Amino acid sequence: MFSGFFAQAFVYLLAAVVAVPLAKRLGLGFALGYIIAGIAIGPFVFGLVGEEGQDVMHFAEFGVVLMLFLVGLELEPSLLWRMRVSILGLGGSQVLISAGVIGGIAYLLGQPWQTATAIGLILALSSTAIVLQTLKERSWMGAPAGRAGFSVLLFQDVAVIPILALLPFLAIQGVGPELADGASHGAGLELAGWQRALVVLGVVGGIILSGRFLVRPAFRWIASSRSVELFIATAFTLVVGITLAMEYVGLSPALGTFVAGVVLAESEFRHELESNIEPFKGLLLGLFFIAVGSSIDFNLVIAQPALVLGLVAALIVSKFVVLLILGRIFRLNLADNLMFAFLLAQGGEFAFLLFSFATQSGVISADLSNILIAVVVLTMILTPVLIMFYDRVVRPRFIDCMSGDQQDDEIDAPPSPVIVAGYGRFGQVVSRLLAADGIESTLLDHDSRQIELTGRFGYKVFYGDASRVQLLKAAGADEAKLLVVAIDDKRKAEQMVAAARQYFPNLKILARAYDRSHAYSLMDASADVITRETFGSALIMGEEALKLLGYDEVRAYRVMRTFKRHDEEGLEKLYEVWGDEQAYGLKIRESVEQLEQVLRADNEELDDEYRDAMELLQSAEFRRLKEE
Repeated sequence: MFSGFFAQAFVYLLAAVVAVPLAKRLGLGFALGYIIAGIAIGPFVFGLVGEEGQDVMHFAEFGVVLMLFLVGLELEPSLLWRMRVSILGLGGSQVLISAGVIGGIAYLLGQPWQTATAIGLILALSSTAIVLQTLKERSWMGAPAGRAGFSVLLFQDVAVIPILALLPFLAIQGVGPELADGASHGAGLELAGWQRALVVLGVVGGIILSGRFLVRPAFRWIASSRSVELFIATAFTLVVGITLAMEYVGLSPALGTFVAGVVLAESEFRHELESNIEPFKGLLLGLFFIAVGSSIDFNLVIAQPALVLGLVAALIVSKFVVLLILGRIFRLNLADNLMFAFLLAQGGEFAFLLFSFATQSGVISADLSNILIAVVVLTMILTPVLIMFYDRVVRPRFIDCMSGDQQDDEIDAPPSPVIVAGYGRFGQVVSRLLAADGIESTLLDHDSRQIELTGRFGYKVFYGDASRVQLLKAAGADEAKLLVVAIDDKRKAEQMVAAARQYFPNLKILARAYDRSHAYSLMDASADVITRETFGSALIMGEEALKLLGYDEVRAYRVMRTFKRHDEEGLEKLYEVWGDEQAYGLKIRESVEQLEQVLRADNEELDDEYRDAMELLQSAEFRRLKEE
């Protein structure tokens, strides 16, 4: 086994570097890659880490704290207020019902009611780290199932506080080192219940007030120094300070930093904080998952495989069923309901803390605690696999009723000569330009939030996936003259062009391309005209750059137009050899050389024209004509 700080750091980093890209390539995801790395270096496989893994776990839990801070930065208080029903209703119901079901199972298996209650409450919690990372990786945070999952996780983080307070009252004589009555489990406070409540309210209120009236001025002062290092140090001072304050009063540090993030969500430093903290969060969160993988006691699993695996199945199935029922009650459609249940059907990282605390409080025996911790870790390991199963097997079967993939709108507008698919920043400019000259467009988009936003400004945009022939037909593609494909999903754009070309051969198709290679794919799909989304603005910027370098307007414009014409002609020629890397590379070099020659010849021609014009202006004949 390696020893020493740098040796251990090398082991953890090397495991991540090897395992995570491999897991991503296999489609297993970020979290499972780190967990596999932890298993590999743990005592059961290569034995490269040992007892110090628990110390690493405590350090790596700071990654969860940073993640909640960044999540808070992305949420405005007004949004949280709108989510209050799902946070209190859905989140509260999930914790109470799951705790009742799991505790009931534990009681039926022979555990005392106190132990069963503690087990139910602890296992009712899900993994904030894994679920939030999954929502971000797969861009599900904006979906109803993602919002519902986040609401439940937020309530669970808050629920850790009363669970910690309740556990000492469930102590069983002779089970473990019971604490004295009234003892506090905060890091430094021994207060009565009402006193603790006042202190908790004071700390949370202090975080909110400090965020509004102290932290923002402090960040402005630090930002004036223009030192990135000092700004990062200040951000970490804030997060660590809140962590210490929350631990001191026995609260979840993640909850405190989340509140601080929400308070700072409307500040001008939001994006700077996100960009500076994100790399540290990612590294520490990865370290947390590695520590989870290395902490699992496989000897315990091997000694009692039927018991451990049975408990894993019972936990996942019981929480899955409860989540499905709650999703139905809170009106999630079947596809979103399944996503919601798959996301949250595991144990959570707070179980490590709570089971340890329950053991110290004499509620759960050490042997039972070790078994349940192994069960929680195994459910966390299985979660990315279950999510992958959902995404690849279950989700495609329900794609027509996904939230975000809701049923297409019924289009009741009269047919227009133009159909614009994708009413984002690109499609808006195209449709507004056409409307300015009196050309009406039928507007389609697949983002319900974008439709709601644009609707406030009086624009009628219909919901739907324009790659579906039925929607194009309903939008009047049989009579329309032009289809503008302005969506930012490359694969969907290609499908849309191919479908329109196949079923509406008389329809002209103008397609937005992400880049050059995407343009070639759209050419394969038979789009009539292709516009690369950043090409035009880059040409304008290039023209302005020439002016700033001293070129007059005429020369700068001619250089830009020459470059544009040559590049568009080259796109057609290079398409002929697209796919043959050697031939494509030769054509690229040939095209660059030709462009240099064309620009040189154009500049010489322009110089000749200037010279002729100046001679004309200076000639006696011109002066005579001017005088007449």
